[in-house]
Amino acid sequence: MTQWVENPAGGRDRGPQAIVRAWVEVMVRPRRFFNVGVAPGDQAPGLVFGVLVTLIEVSSRIAFGGVSVGDSLLSKLFALIVVGLFIAPAALHLTAALQTVILMALVPDRGGISETVQVIGYAVAPCLLAGLPFPKVRAACTLYGAILLAVGTSEVHDTSLVRAAVVTAIPSALVFGYGFRGFDAFATVFPSLAGVVPW
Repeated sequence: MTQWVENPAGGRDRGPQAIVRAWVEVMVRPRRFFNVGVAPGDQAPGLVFGVLVTLIEVSSRIAFGGVSVGDSLLSKLFALIVVGLFIAPAALHLTAALQTVILMALVPDRGGISETVQVIGYAVAPCLLAGLPFPKVRAACTLYGAILLAVGTSEVHDTSLVRAAVVTAIPSALVFGYGFRGFDAFATVFPSLAGVVPW
């Protein structure tokens, strides 16, 4: 089910430059990116991309005091290792499994779970900046991430954008609303939403 092939046809290149290029492309030209950058059975680049974005977001939160993991450098490194090796990959795969179940019900002719993992992994690209101590920035990042997830799902699974938005509503709430604290950011930016946002 999971292949890490050397030169996947239609998949992403490996290496730091490829990761930076993928970030720029998915941020600027998401439709084209999801059309050419997601390949069946080649989920490794998308998984690595999503984990790296999450690590940078968590590192920013630690650096700016948004999350407390202890004062020592060792405790901070340990927290990042746990996030990078366990929490982020597990969260991505569990969310992909949930979205696949929803896709099965609403999109009969769809891509596989590998493509779904890649779409979620690349959709978190804006959250690279979500760890900064600015609620407006975090709100914008998480909103754009949710939009990217819908767009990517529409392109990769060949369905309408409206149906993709329905399919990705719950995964987006979990990943961007709770995982990257989008709900909290929107409640801070728009106090009138404080009683409406699901906590």
